[in-house]
Order: sequence, then structure tokens, then C-alpha cells
Amino acid sequence: MAENIKSTITLNVELDENRIPENLSWTAQDGGIENEEAKAMLLSVWDSKAQETLRIDLWTKDMPVDEMKLFFHQTLVAMSDTFHRATQDEKMTATMKDFCDYFAEKLELKKK
Repeated sequence: MAENIKSTITLNVELDENRIPENLSWTAQDGGIENEEAKAMLLSVWDSKAQETLRIDLWTKDMPVDEMKLFFHQTLVAMSDTFHRATQDEKMTATMKDFCDYFAEKLELKKK
């Protein structure tokens, strides 16, 4: 039997005295990432026993709102792509993409 390969992703969060994130960084050595700075992160984990999603949503106090809007839009688009790869559900993927377009339009994220 083949030996399982393990990979580690490390998230580092520096907090201020009020426990508000000041700095975020991450390392994924298999991907060539070493202590890379980030301003925000969304992590979702599926708990199969409880049939629920567990989440960690963090952003630094200096994350600009305009960047947060772009971050959310790009995350929604990526989730649509992931949903399609996981389910092959063309109809719902199209609906999700329509919402992404609507989201971008309402936040005026589309370049003219």
C-alpha cells in the first residue's frame, strides 16, 4: 500500500491588544508560499457529522473597504467555479454566475 502524503498550510494571525487582527500571513511550502502577507481570509471546513460548515473569517483592521468588495466578488466567482467542478450542475452554476455579475454591477466593480 502506498504511503499517504501530507501537506501543511500554516496561517499566522497577529492580534492587537483588543484581539483585532493586525497582520495575517500564510505558508504552503508545497505551493512555494512562505510567510506571504494577506489582508483577509475566509476558511470554511465541512463537519460531516454535524452536517454544517465551520468558518473562520478574518481581515486586518487596515483592509480597505474597496478591496474587501473585490475580495468578496472574486471569492463568489471562485465558489461558483468550484461548485461547478464539484457538482457539474450547469443550471445552478449559471444562476450563481448571474448573481456574481449582479453583485459586481451593484458595487460598481466592473471596469467601464
